[in-house]
Amino acid sequence: MQTYDFNGGNGPVAASQHPNGGGWVASTATVEPTAYVGPNAKVYGNAQVSENAEVYGYAHVYGNAEVYGNAKVSENAWVFGDALVYEDAWVSGDALVYGNAWVYENAQVSGYARVYGDARVYGDARVSENAEVYGNAWVYGNARVYGSARVYRYAEVYGNAKVFGNAWVQGSVKVCENAWVYGKAWVYGNAWVYGDTRVSGDTRVFEGER
Repeated sequence: MQTYDFNGGNGPVAASQHPNGGGWVASTATVEPTAYVGPNAKVYGNAQVSENAEVYGYAHVYGNAEVYGNAKVSENAWVFGDALVYEDAWVSGDALVYGNAWVYENAQVSGYARVYGDARVYGDARVSENAEVYGNAWVYGNARVYGSARVYRYAEVYGNAKVFGNAWVQGSVKVCENAWVYGKAWVYGNAWVYGDTRVSGDTRVFEGER
C-alpha cells in the first residue's frame, strides 16, 4: 500500500494518485473518477471531490470539505473544515474557504481572501485581494468585496454593491443596488445603504437608511 505525507500532522497515511490528474488522495477521502486532481494538488481527511470538479495547482481540499459540480479550486487555495464549493464556483490564488462557509453558483474567491464561519458567497459575487467575509454574512448577486474590507456577522452585500478599501460592514446591515462602502468607513447595526450612495472616508453609519 502506498503512503503519502500531506503535512497535516498525521505523518504518512494510506493514499494513492488519482487516475485523472495524478494528484495525491488519502484513502479516507473520496474523489470520483470524473473529477480532476492535478499532479501537485492534494485531497485528504474526509474530503469529497465529485462530479466534474477540478482541484489543481497546489490546492488543498481536506477536512470534511466538499467540492462538486463544475467547481474549481486552483493555485494555492485551500478549502477545508466543513466548507462547500460547488456548481460553477472558483476558489483560486491563496484564498481560504473554511468553517461552514459555502461558495457556489458562479461566485469567485481569489487573491488572499478569506471566507469562513457560516458565510455564503454566491451568484456572480467576487471576493478578492485581502477581503474577509465571515460570521453569517452573505455576499451575492454581482457584489464585489475586495481590498482589505471586512463583511461579517449578519451583513448582506448584494446587487451591484461594492465594499472595498479598509471598510467594515457588520451587524444586520444591507449594502445593495449600486452602493459603495469604502475607505475606512464602518457601517453597522441595522443600517441600509442602497441606491447610488457612496459611504467613504471615516464615516460611521449605524442605523436607519443612507
